[in-house]
Amino acid sequence: MPREVRERQMMDAAVATFGQRGYRAASMDEIAELAGVSKPLVYLYLNSKEDLFTACIRREADALLAAVRAGVVEPDLAPDEQLWAGLTAFFAHTADNPDAWSVLHRQARTHGESFAAEVGAMRGELVDLVTGLLRDAGRASPASPDLGDRDVVGVAQALVGAAEALAGWANETPGVSAKEAASTLMNFAWTGLGRLLEGERWSAAVPGGRLS
Repeated sequence: MPREVRERQMMDAAVATFGQRGYRAASMDEIAELAGVSKPLVYLYLNSKEDLFTACIRREADALLAAVRAGVVEPDLAPDEQLWAGLTAFFAHTADNPDAWSVLHRQARTHGESFAAEVGAMRGELVDLVTGLLRDAGRASPASPDLGDRDVVGVAQALVGAAEALAGWANETPGVSAKEAASTLMNFAWTGLGRLLEGERWSAAVPGGRLS
């Protein structure tokens, strides 16, 4: 069997084991058994348990980013349609790969700074992608005020964080589709963004909250 095929089998088994058992509880014996190979072969191909977990994080982060980017490749779509397509792709990928999402969203964040940094790099790329879409939305709106970088990046950070939390809920709630999850977030975020682009602001110092 070609090395790349054998290695992919081991990585698939590792993602399933780490995702379902957790990093600490998962053993190299379990991973080897699930992959149908000997434990020494796993060490030969993928070194230590830490190296194997890092490789799993990187592979699944790349796959998730590729899925989201593929959802927003249509240049003729309006910014809100691109964001909708990207969110739908995000929720579809996390639903179709629950073990991978567990590795990225739960395990990697809680088992060491180096693992968390790998996920942080992925999250940064997602934020950059959303930031670009929000800037495009501002330029496309004739009534839009000049939004500062901190406004745009802050909204992008909030949107990505909300998507991560919503994916966890959607994966644990029977019957929630990727489109339903994307619609929930669009209804929550894009409506508020539309008001922001029209120049409205919320302020605790103003009766009723909003400025226009």
